[in-house]
Amino acid sequence: MKYNNEWKDYEVISTSNGEKLERWGEYKLLRPDPQVIWNTGKNLRVKDLNAHYHRSSSGGGEWEYLIKMKDEWTVSWRNLTFLIKPMGFKHTGLFPEQAVNWDMMINLIKNAKREIKVLNLFAYTGGATVACTSAGAVVTHVDASKNMVDRAKQNMKLSNLDTKPVRYIVDDCKKFVEREIRRGNKYDAIIMDPPSYGRGPSGEMWKIEDNLFDFVKLVKQVLSDNPLFVLINSYTTGLQPLVLRNILQLVFGENNIDTYEVGIKCKDNLILPCGASGVKTW
Repeated sequence: MKYNNEWKDYEVISTSNGEKLERWGEYKLLRPDPQVIWNTGKNLRVKDLNAHYHRSSSGGGEWEYLIKMKDEWTVSWRNLTFLIKPMGFKHTGLFPEQAVNWDMMINLIKNAKREIKVLNLFAYTGGATVACTSAGAVVTHVDASKNMVDRAKQNMKLSNLDTKPVRYIVDDCKKFVEREIRRGNKYDAIIMDPPSYGRGPSGEMWKIEDNLFDFVKLVKQVLSDNPLFVLINSYTTGLQPLVLRNILQLVFGENNIDTYEVGIKCKDNLILPCGASGVKTW
C-alpha cells in the first residue's frame, strides 16, 4: 500500500457504513465509497457538513446541499492547484490519492535530464497532466469527454502552466492510439487511467476486463526506443495489483515492475483503499 502525506487542503476525516467524510479545502463532503464495508457506529453527517451525495436505487444519485457553499473552488498540492466541483456520480473532479503517483512521475521526469514526451490516456481532468508538465514534460492529454478536457485546461491555468506545450485531444483513446501508430508518433512515457466501463464519443464500448490487456499491447507500439515509464491505474473493485503486474510483465518484460495498492491515510488512523497501480520503468 502506498499513500501520500503531503495534502493540506484535503483529508478523509472518517469512514463508516459505506461512506467517507472528507474535507476539501474549507468544505466538508459526505460521499459513498464501495470499499467502506465496516460500520463504526459513528454519525458522519456532522453539523458542519456542506453536502451529502445520496445514491439512487435506480442508478446514479444526487447531491443534498446542507450549508451554503461555492459551486466550485480550488485545492492545492505542493505548487499545483486544482478545481473542485461536485458533479454527477459523486465525483468532485479530482482523485487525491493519485498524489502518490504524481510524486513518482515528477521524480522520474526530472531525473531523466532530457525532454520527456508523455501520453496521458483516459486523462480525465488532468491531475497527471499537470504533475508531469510541472516537471518539464511535453504532454498529450486524451479523454473522450470534452467537459473533462476543458477542466484539465482550467487546472493547467490554475497551476500557472497554461503556456506549456500540452496537446489536448477529445477522442476515444483506442482510436487515437491507432492513428498515432499509423503516423509513427512515439512517446517516452505512457499513463493510462481506464474506467471499469465507458463509451467513446461515437459510442465505442470499453470494459476493462475485456479490453485492458489488448489495449496495453496496442499502446506498446507508440512507446519510444528510449522509454522512461508506463503507468496503469485502476479503480475497479477487485482488480488486484498482481493483475497489473502480470499485464505489464507479459507486454513489456519482467524487470523493473512495481505494483501496489493506492490508498489514503484517514484522520481516524484507518487507511482507505483507492484502487491499484502498476508502473514499468526502464
